[in-house]
Amino acid sequence: MTALTATTAPADARPAGAGSADARPTDPESVLPGSPDLLRSVFRQHAAGVAVITSASGGRPVGFTATSLNSVSADPPLLSFTIGTGSSSWPGIRDSEHLGVHILGEHQRELAGLFARSGADRFGPDTDWTTGPHGVPLLDGVLAWLVCRIVARVPAGAHRVVIAEAVAGDSLGEGRPLLYHQGRFNALRD
Repeated sequence: MTALTATTAPADARPAGAGSADARPTDPESVLPGSPDLLRSVFRQHAAGVAVITSASGGRPVGFTATSLNSVSADPPLLSFTIGTGSSSWPGIRDSEHLGVHILGEHQRELAGLFARSGADRFGPDTDWTTGPHGVPLLDGVLAWLVCRIVARVPAGAHRVVIAEAVAGDSLGEGRPLLYHQGRFNALRD
């Protein structure tokens, strides 16, 4: 086992943009080894937008809440997200050619919680949705939505990174985005 050490260069020896001379250096005593717990605790500090991913599996709608949504490329219009292979929604994503991506507004905390809860009736009578292009379930009242064609499912541990190309959508919803931070759904503050 090797010890982790941190060194701090004199202020005048730091490259431009490396921080001010009075910035607190990393405390070598507080450095932790990489672990699942460390990754979780670091990402609790990272605010992320909240999306719901949907698809149809065997004629039935499936969906889940995702905070791992990322824009990959504007041309072609690609995005990515991750999903655990143990998720009840994984078979629907695995077996589908198309999926829906919904950007939630701060007024949709309950919807985000519903789609995050295991065993919930996500498409029950309290969920407003319609069937969109390519048979993809589309949620009503979201800030924006896309229908995407899945182009890759990349293995990443017990997850898959799904890469998809936007083929249709709408970005005209009104409101402010829902955020996820410190294990809770939050509103954006000015």
